[in-house]
Amino acid sequence: MGTTPERPPGHRSPLALAVVLLATGAIGWLAAVALLVERVRGLENPDVALSCDISPFVSCGALFDRWQASLLGFPNPILGVAGFVAPVAVAAGILAGAHFGSWFWRLFTLGVFGAWLFVTWLYIQSVFVIGVLCPYCLIVWAVTIPMWWYLLGWGLRYGTLFGSGTRRLGQSAFPFAWVLVVANYAVIVLTILVQFPFLFA
Repeated sequence: MGTTPERPPGHRSPLALAVVLLATGAIGWLAAVALLVERVRGLENPDVALSCDISPFVSCGALFDRWQASLLGFPNPILGVAGFVAPVAVAAGILAGAHFGSWFWRLFTLGVFGAWLFVTWLYIQSVFVIGVLCPYCLIVWAVTIPMWWYLLGWGLRYGTLFGSGTRRLGQSAFPFAWVLVVANYAVIVLTILVQFPFLFA
């Protein structure tokens, strides 16, 4: 009696990954929508008090006129509104029983990596160049970080990124993916504390 062959790693149905993608994608999308709404409100009435304008140093309105807020020529929140649909759609597909090939996971992981690089750049600009923190941006940073590190760890563990050659490394490292998430958070928190010590005085 033969054994049933194991499905290729790219065809697994990762429930835990689906939950992470759905939660982070949905929260990120809501934050991006809220930021876009505030941007439209600010354009309609420059004197309106925005809900995200908490202080001179914690504000989204103070960033809207900066070139960093429209890197591609249109407001950055549009990228978030469009981009965060992808992880939600992937999560929905997984939960519905869809199976994706390794090529899909490579492209998707590359997209999430691009999102992580972009929010990292925005964090550097906000903290070290502009000197203003955007509340909704902080939420976007907070969800993109675990999405990236968890997806990377999962891909290495199941060989969807570089084939079976990384599986052993991934299986050893994946349980500690949360350490990278915490370290990423710690860098952001510590630099904010250093750059904005008066926020918590």
